[in-house]
Amino acid sequence: MSAVLDHHGHDVHDHDHDHHAPSGWRRWVFATNHKDIGTLYLLFSFTMLMIGGVLALCIRAELFQPGLQFFNPELFNQFTTMHGLIMVFGAIMPAFVGFANWMIPLQVGAADMAFARMNNFSFWLLIPAALMLVASFFMPGGAPAAGWTLYAPLTLQMGPSMDAGIFAMHIMGASSIMGSINIIVTILNMRAPGMTLMKMPMFCWTWLITAYLLIAVMPVLAGAITMTLTDRHFGTSFFVAAGGGDPVMYQHIFWFFGHPEVYIMILPAFGIVSQIVPAFSRKKLFGYASMVYATASIAILSFIVWAHHMFSTGMPVTGQLFFMYATMLIAVPTAVKIFNWIATMWRGSMTFETPMLFAVGFIFVFTMGGFTGLILAMAPVDIQLQDTYYVVAHFHYVLVAGSLYALFAGVYYWGPKWTGVMYSETRGKIHFWGSLIFFNVTFFPMHFLGLAGMPRRYADYPMQFTDFNAIASVGAFGFGLMQVYFFLFVVVPMMRGKGAKAPQRPWTDPDGKGAEGLEWEVPSPAPFHTFETPPKLNAAATRIIG
Repeated sequence: MSAVLDHHGHDVHDHDHDHHAPSGWRRWVFATNHKDIGTLYLLFSFTMLMIGGVLALCIRAELFQPGLQFFNPELFNQFTTMHGLIMVFGAIMPAFVGFANWMIPLQVGAADMAFARMNNFSFWLLIPAALMLVASFFMPGGAPAAGWTLYAPLTLQMGPSMDAGIFAMHIMGASSIMGSINIIVTILNMRAPGMTLMKMPMFCWTWLITAYLLIAVMPVLAGAITMTLTDRHFGTSFFVAAGGGDPVMYQHIFWFFGHPEVYIMILPAFGIVSQIVPAFSRKKLFGYASMVYATASIAILSFIVWAHHMFSTGMPVTGQLFFMYATMLIAVPTAVKIFNWIATMWRGSMTFETPMLFAVGFIFVFTMGGFTGLILAMAPVDIQLQDTYYVVAHFHYVLVAGSLYALFAGVYYWGPKWTGVMYSETRGKIHFWGSLIFFNVTFFPMHFLGLAGMPRRYADYPMQFTDFNAIASVGAFGFGLMQVYFFLFVVVPMMRGKGAKAPQRPWTDPDGKGAEGLEWEVPSPAPFHTFETPPKLNAAATRIIG
């Protein structure tokens, strides 16, 4: 049989195999398709969420009543440290990268991510890093126990697991940087003709800004932990006071990374909520341009507020004032976003399917977390509340009810597009209400514990803190069980294809109002290859012409 040639003289059947999804383990190990890699990221992050969650439940089991119940204080400190590291670097960040991989090419009308093999590499780097982090429990002296912030001089006194932790974080940082380069190039160079930057979906905007933040700050973390490594093994004394170093310098370097990192974990969540709220309000997003500028403002301001984590380190009053005002300033663009979401919902034809429930739950609980953040921004108040459970309550309101709720909202919103199957609305609502109630039962009492002076990272406490700690521990176990419920009764049936078949536009009314964007122009489930020829957009809207 003779080959069929195109007008360039190339064999047309050359690339036939590209149009069929590879099967078996090779499909996943050698994955270069953005959808497969996105799925791998999401499954990895959920696994890490479960491991980090088990550590959290160990912490809460120990704190259920006063006295030492199950773990000695050294092991307890290992749990608090590893819970933080695993949740931040293993669960939340990879989950958002998974969403970026899945959705950005679909939303901008690109065939795939810009650098497909680098995409594969940046995912597979996470596996050895995660194994090294978790394996540190089995090394001499146990896991790192210096807190997730890895402050000197504690880090200089840890056993060999500290070096494993440093290496693991280096690898995860390299993965993040490669993922970010990929996202930036895809968004800037591979948008469909007619899609200007100011017509992009908000999720693409928030990720574009987040990717720049990641590239800017991951090397700062790498520098801080490399200095820790050389202090430990090569005779330097960056953070060793006896050698002329300064442990507080570590805090400055760490938080110069750490504060933008907080926004790296919340900006993509803002993007997801900004997609969902207009879809279920049957309206356009209110103030699109102001949302873009607010996101950029938050990113820029995040670089000048780092020392609000350090009010109690003996900072001069001038420094305290600067960081206090700068921190309060960040509330302005954040408030603009919340105002715009509420204005989008105002007089909209709202319906409350599970994605919208999680989005509204996000706005409500994230706002509470924002207010406690404003309280902590005031230096005199912060000096009282520094390192108490008030701080723990604040950042869990922002990170769990913030990042995690937005991730859940995104899974319910785009899940039908990924799997071709509708989730069970009843089970989704059970997951939402269970999560919301148990979350508040867990973390709301911690505000009172902190105001009463209970320090964080302590394995024991006096009798007067017993009641609130018992309530928090019960709530934590309930919250953990709700996430197991979510996996077994929502995610697994969707992955197995059990459930009603998802329409192409599950969130659009018969009269065409609802979810907008290019991702709803492809069938459900999204085919292995999409947009092999770029979609053409008309000038007025992001709707496909031909």
